[in-house]
Amino acid sequence: MSVEEATNETHPPTPPPPSSAASKAAPLGSSVIPIVNKLQDIFAQLGSQSSIELPQVAVVGSQSSGKSSVLEALVGRDFLPRGNDICTRRPLVLQLLQTKSKASGGSDDEWGEFLHLPNNRIYDFSEIRREIEAETNRLVGENKGVSDKQIRLKIFSPNVLDITLVDLPGITKVPVGDQPTDIEARIRTMILSYIKQPSCLILAVTPANSDLANSDALQIAGNADPDGHRTIGVITKLDIMDRGTDARNLLLGKVVPLRLGYVGVVNRCQEDILQNRSVKEALSAEEKFFRSRPAYHGLADRLGIPQLAKKLNQILVQHIKVLLPDLKSRISNALVATAKEHQSYGEITESTAGQGAILLNFLSKYCEAYSSLLEGKSEEMSTSELSGGARIHYIFQSIFVKSLEEVDPCEDFTDDDIRTAIQNATGPRSALFVPDVPFEFLVRRQISRLLDPSLQCARFIFDELVKISHKCMMNELQRFPVLRKRMDEVIGDFLREGLEPSEAMIGDIIDMEMDYINTSHPNFIGGTKAVEAAMENVKSSRVPHPVARPKDPVEPERTSSSSSASQVKSRSFLGRQANGIVPDQGVVSADAEKAAPAAPSCLEAIQTHSEQEDIEIQITKLLLKSYYDIVRKNIEDSVPKAIMHFLVNHTKRELHNVFIKKLYRENLFEEMLQEPDEIAVKRKRTRETLHILQQAYRTLDELPMEAESVCSGGTDTTGVSKHLDLPASSSMYSTSSSSYSASPSTGRRSRRAGNQHQNGYGF
Repeated sequence: MSVEEATNETHPPTPPPPSSAASKAAPLGSSVIPIVNKLQDIFAQLGSQSSIELPQVAVVGSQSSGKSSVLEALVGRDFLPRGNDICTRRPLVLQLLQTKSKASGGSDDEWGEFLHLPNNRIYDFSEIRREIEAETNRLVGENKGVSDKQIRLKIFSPNVLDITLVDLPGITKVPVGDQPTDIEARIRTMILSYIKQPSCLILAVTPANSDLANSDALQIAGNADPDGHRTIGVITKLDIMDRGTDARNLLLGKVVPLRLGYVGVVNRCQEDILQNRSVKEALSAEEKFFRSRPAYHGLADRLGIPQLAKKLNQILVQHIKVLLPDLKSRISNALVATAKEHQSYGEITESTAGQGAILLNFLSKYCEAYSSLLEGKSEEMSTSELSGGARIHYIFQSIFVKSLEEVDPCEDFTDDDIRTAIQNATGPRSALFVPDVPFEFLVRRQISRLLDPSLQCARFIFDELVKISHKCMMNELQRFPVLRKRMDEVIGDFLREGLEPSEAMIGDIIDMEMDYINTSHPNFIGGTKAVEAAMENVKSSRVPHPVARPKDPVEPERTSSSSSASQVKSRSFLGRQANGIVPDQGVVSADAEKAAPAAPSCLEAIQTHSEQEDIEIQITKLLLKSYYDIVRKNIEDSVPKAIMHFLVNHTKRELHNVFIKKLYRENLFEEMLQEPDEIAVKRKRTRETLHILQQAYRTLDELPMEAESVCSGGTDTTGVSKHLDLPASSSMYSTSSSSYSASPSTGRRSRRAGNQHQNGYGF
C-alpha cells in the first residue's frame, strides 16, 4: 500500500455536503450581473469620457503568475494569447454569460463576441485568441508594446457563471522589445486606475512557489484597498511547490490575512498546453490533486476553479447589490446634467422664419435674465458673493454714502481763512453782526465738492450694469459668438446713452443746491442757536488772560519817548485796527511818512484772535456743518434716484425694444446665428452621451423585483458590502470570509446556475 493510500485510509474523504440553497437556486447574479454587463457595453461607447464606474472584478498579478490560466479555467476553454514574455498587453474586459444548456431546452454551443466586431459570433476559440492578438497588435504593434485601451469580449456558454472580469497586463520589471524604460511604473499606474475605484473587486493572483509576503499582486492591491475589503486572493501553481511543503497556512490567511480569503488552484503547465490538454482534463486533474493531498482536507470551500467561480459570482453579486442604489442615482444625475447641457446648445434651422424665432427667443430670454439679475430673482443666485442688484445697493449705501460722510465741510478752511472771509465781507465798516456772505460763499464751495463722488457713483453703477449684461446667458450665447458681440455692442451703447442724462441730472442737483441756500430749512441750526453754541464753545476753550504788570514810575523819558513813537505809528495805519489789518511796523522815518498813504501789496490778518473773532469763526463753522449735513442728506437721496431712473430702470424697461430695433433684422439673421464648429461637435457629443445615459437608465429599470428589493436591504453572507464605505445596512452582514451561501431565486436561470459547478471538491 502506498503512502498516499495509507493516508487516505486513515483520513477518508469527507462526503459531499448536503444540498443547500446554493445548489438549488442561482445567486442573484442571474439577474443583476447581466444588467451590469449590459451597462458596461453601453458605457463602453463613451470610452474614457464616461464618469460612471461600474462594478467589476480586476485580475492583477505579476508576469507569468498564472492569470491567463485562471481565466481560461473559469471559461473552460483555451482562448488567451500564450508565450514566455508578456502576453496581456491591453486590458481585456471579459464578460462570462451563462446560456441555457441543451438539457434545459437550450444549446450546448459556446461562442465569443467582440464589441469591436458586433453581431459576429466566433465559435472557434482559437480564432478568438487570434483576434485578441490581432487587435492588440493593431494598436500597439507586435514588439511587446502596452496600451490602456480596452478589448471587450463576451463568452456565451452553459458552463460558466455570470461574472465580469478585467484581465490587466502583468507587472513586469525589465522592459523588452518596444517597451519604455519605465514600463513597470506605467503598468502599475494602469492597474491602479482600475482597482482604486471602490466599485472594483480585486482578484490578486500569486504563484504558490513565490513569497506571499512579497507578492506584487497583494502589494499593489494593498495600495488601492489597504483594509482588504475588496481583495480576493488566488494562490496558483500549488502542484509545483517544493516537496514536503503545502499552502494550507496561506489559504487559511495565517501568512497574509485577507478579509475575503483565498482560493487555491492548480494551473495547466506549459507541457499540458503544448500537448493540447483540454481545460476540462486539467480540472479533473486539479480535483484529483486536491483529493490526494491530506494537507488540503477540510478546505473544500477554498480549493479549485469551480469554487473560485462560485465565490467570485457570489461576492460580485453582493457587491453589485450594495452599489445599485448609488449607481442609479449617479446615472440619473448625469442624465439630467447632460440633458441640460444639450439643451443649452439648442437646435439650428436654416429657414428665415426659424432663424427669426430663435433670435427673438434669445433676445427675450436675455432681457428676462437681465431683469432677474437686477431684481434678485435669478435662478442662478450666488451664495458666496453679492451679485446683480445687490451690488448696486451696496454701491449706493456703502460706497457712495460713506464717501459723502467722509467729507468735512471745514476741511479746506482754517480759522484764519474764515476770519479773512468775514472781514472781507464787511467792507470798509466794522460788522455789528456776522455777515451772511462769507457763510454762503464757503458753503457753496463745500457743496461743489459733492459733485465728483456723485458722478463717480454713476460710473460705478454703469460698470456694474455692464458686468451684469455679460453674465446673462453666458452658456447659451457661446453658440452664437457674432450675436453675442452684437448684443454687447448694443447694450454698451444703450447704457452709455443712459449714463449721460444721469450725469447731467446729478450736475443739475448740485447746481440747485448751490443756487439757493435755504437757511429757513427746519433742520438748519439758525443764527440764535449758533451764537449760543459758539459763545459756550469759546468760553470753555479760551485760556484766561494773564494779569498786567503795574507801570514803573521811574524812567519818565522812556515813557515819553514811547508815547511819541506811538503817535507817529498810529498815523501810518490806513486800515482799521478793528478789522485786524496790520502793515509793517517799526521806526517811521521821514520817507516812511511820505509813503504812508500807499497800502502794502499784501495784507494778512494778524495771527492772534480776539474773543469776538473766535465767536464769529465758531458761528460760521456751526452754520457750515449744519447746512452741509442738510445738503449731504439731500444728495444721498437724490443721486441714487437719478441714477435708478435715468440709467438702471430705463435700460431694464427699454432694453428689449432697443434689441428689436437694432438686431431683429432679416438681413442679419444668418450672420448673427453662425455657430463655431466646436459647438456643433459638442452638440453631437452631448446628444450621443444623452442617448447612452437614457439607455443605461432604461436598463436599470429592467431589474427584476428581487433585485429591487435587495437594493434596500438583504443578507450579505460575503461581508463585502460593509467594507465598501457605502450607506448599506452593514449590520445585517456576516463577517465570515469562508461562507458564501447564495440568495434564493425563482428563475430557471437561477436553478441552472445553482447546479453549475456543484461537483466542487467535497473532501
